[in-house]
Amino acid sequence: MRHRTLGTTGIDVTEVGLGTWNVGGDWGDVSDEDGREAIRAALDAGIDFVDTADVYGDGRSERHIAHVLDERDEDVTVATKAGRRLDPHVAEDYDYEHLSAFVDRSREYLDQDTLDLLQLHCPPTDAFYQPETFAALDRLKDEGALDHYGVSVETVEEALKAIEYPGVETVQIIFNPFRQRPADLFFEEAKRRDVGVIVRVPLASGLLTGGLSRDDTFPENDHRNYNREGEAFDRGETFAGLPFERGLDAVDALREHVPEELTMAQTALRWILDFEAVSTVIPGSTSPEHIRQNAAASEAAPLSHQTHGAIRDVYEEYVFDDVHHRW
Repeated sequence: MRHRTLGTTGIDVTEVGLGTWNVGGDWGDVSDEDGREAIRAALDAGIDFVDTADVYGDGRSERHIAHVLDERDEDVTVATKAGRRLDPHVAEDYDYEHLSAFVDRSREYLDQDTLDLLQLHCPPTDAFYQPETFAALDRLKDEGALDHYGVSVETVEEALKAIEYPGVETVQIIFNPFRQRPADLFFEEAKRRDVGVIVRVPLASGLLTGGLSRDDTFPENDHRNYNREGEAFDRGETFAGLPFERGLDAVDALREHVPEELTMAQTALRWILDFEAVSTVIPGSTSPEHIRQNAAASEAAPLSHQTHGAIRDVYEEYVFDDVHHRW
C-alpha cells in the first residue's frame, strides 16, 4: 500500500485508511465480532490509519479498535473526534472543560495515554470563529493528552476558516465524485499550508459502490433511512446530500466510464487519490472483502484524463445543482 504524509504531523499513513462509523452504529445492526473483524481485515490489507469518533456507538468503535490493536503488535495511527456528545450541541461549549473530558474518555476507551490525532467533530460554524476553542486544543496538546489536532467539517467555508489557526494540522472533509467543490480553493490552500486532508464519505453512503437499487430499503437505525433530509445531523453526510433517486441516476450515468479492471467503488477511491492534496481516504465497511478491494485502489493506476472528464460531466449534469452550492 502506498503512503502519503499527513500534513505537518510528519506521520506517513496509507493512502486508503479505514473509517469506523459503520462499526459503531447508524448503519444497521453490526455485531461486536463483525466490527472487530472489519478492523482486523483492514490491518491485514496493510492499512495503518484508522478513523473513529467518541459518538460512534457511544464509544463502541473506539473500544473495538483498542481490542484489536491489543491483539497485535502493529504501528497504527488512530484518529478520533470529539464534540458531538454535547447536548445541546452548541459552539460555546467547545471549550477546555468539555473537550478535556471527552479526550480523557477517548484515551481510556482507546487505551492510549496520548491520542495520535484529535479532530473537532463537525462543530457549529460559530466554533470556527472562537479562538478560545483552538486555545483549548493547544492546552490539551501541551499537557500531553494529544499529539496532533485537526477538524472535521461540513463545508468548504469551515475548512478554510479552520486552517487559519496554526495548530490545525488536518482537515477531514467529504469529497467524492458527487461532492467535488473541495478540489477548488480549499485543496489549493491546504496544499499551500501543508495541511493534511482526510477524505470521508468517499462512496456517498454506498451510492458509489454501484450496489444500491431503487428497490432498496434500509433499517430504522440506518442513517440512510432516518437522515435523508438532515433530520438527525447534516444532510450532506447521507448520500453526499443527493436525493436518493437522483443519486442512482448519476450512478447509472457513471457505469460506462468505470475502467474494466476496477469496480465502481475502486474507481471512486482512485479518483479521489488522483488529487495530490489528499493525504488519505477513509471508506468504511464491515465486509472484509470490500475492505480488501478498497485497499487495492491505492495500487491502481491513476484514471485517464478522459475518465476524469466524464466524471466531471456526470457531476455537472446530475449533481451540481443539488449539491455544489450547499457544501
